[in-house]
Amino acid sequence: MKIAQVAPLCESVPPRTYGGTERVVHYLTEALVQQGHEVTLYASADSHTSARLRSTVPEALRLSRVRRDPLMWQLLQLAEVARDCGEYEIVHFHTDFLQFPLWRRMEVPQLTTLHGRLDLADLKPLYQEFRDMAVVSISDHQRTPLPMARWVGTIHHGLPADLYTFQPGGGDYLVFLGRIAPEKGPEKAIEIALEAGMPLKIAAKVDEVDRDYFAERVKPLLRHPLIEFIGEVDERGKNELLGGARALLFPIDWPEPFGLVMIEAMACGTPVIAFRHGSVPEIVREGVNGYIVDSAGAAVAALDRIGAIDRARCRAWFEERFTADRMASDYVRRYRELCAPRLEATSDLGPSHVPAKGRTGWPPSVHFEHGMAGTEHEGHA
Repeated sequence: MKIAQVAPLCESVPPRTYGGTERVVHYLTEALVQQGHEVTLYASADSHTSARLRSTVPEALRLSRVRRDPLMWQLLQLAEVARDCGEYEIVHFHTDFLQFPLWRRMEVPQLTTLHGRLDLADLKPLYQEFRDMAVVSISDHQRTPLPMARWVGTIHHGLPADLYTFQPGGGDYLVFLGRIAPEKGPEKAIEIALEAGMPLKIAAKVDEVDRDYFAERVKPLLRHPLIEFIGEVDERGKNELLGGARALLFPIDWPEPFGLVMIEAMACGTPVIAFRHGSVPEIVREGVNGYIVDSAGAAVAALDRIGAIDRARCRAWFEERFTADRMASDYVRRYRELCAPRLEATSDLGPSHVPAKGRTGWPPSVHFEHGMAGTEHEGHA
């Protein structure tokens, strides 16, 4: 199939450090290319992919050396996708809902994966209006607040099978990995570790919006000798950190849409102790790859049983359910389902009615080239 993947511009694809959505877009894009599909990735110019790369911004916005208006660049990206859309059988967005009004004018099918939380009141009238836009959830629980949306499936995230190294032994410390924010539960993770008397390594980014929370609530707790704050880590760092841990602590206090770090830990053979919120019951199988708990005390008690988890079985659970190849195959099935009505209609009308390829009707586009004006990149490894 000829597929366009449209990524957020906040991080590169893949991200240099933290960036869950962009990481998933990378894994999906690479798996689709490996399966023989013709894929174009719309992302920042500092992205790296084996697909064709099209860019309207020279570097990812979060770590940019120049302050940029995110909305402006998102609109430029969207205009670029619209100009090109005749080249594709389907366009797959990972950019929330910004494209919805425009895409009502387009003949090319679209699919949007919703990566974030959906329990926000303002989203209800939006999805009531755009009930014609096909959307995918990343867990069954995620879609609960928006029953009116046009759900075409739930597709759990996946990772390349060889991305993380299985480590059969584990170590003597716990790990908290992801983002410092109240809903992610770093204070609870520290409480659990201290009550259990085990070292805790915290590898997480601190967004600007959470800096006060970090300074006032979390940073004072880092003085304890059992607690080590590492900051953001790359893939290699995560591999070592997760694989060497006794368990991953995931004490969330919000409706987690998926929780990529849980399957990253499982890929290393490291079990997960997670609070019962959001997607957790869909990802964690009690006694197989971890334990689901409802309090810090229950998490400490679960740590006493963590040795009963077979780390090889934990890895096998990942291989059976959470690989990028499985994720890509699931999406291709959805792509074909969404494309089928259009193919049937053009077949009935005859070859003269097949929509023209290219950018007919749109003004010429402007790309960044050599960091100043846009380019189309081929075959970055």
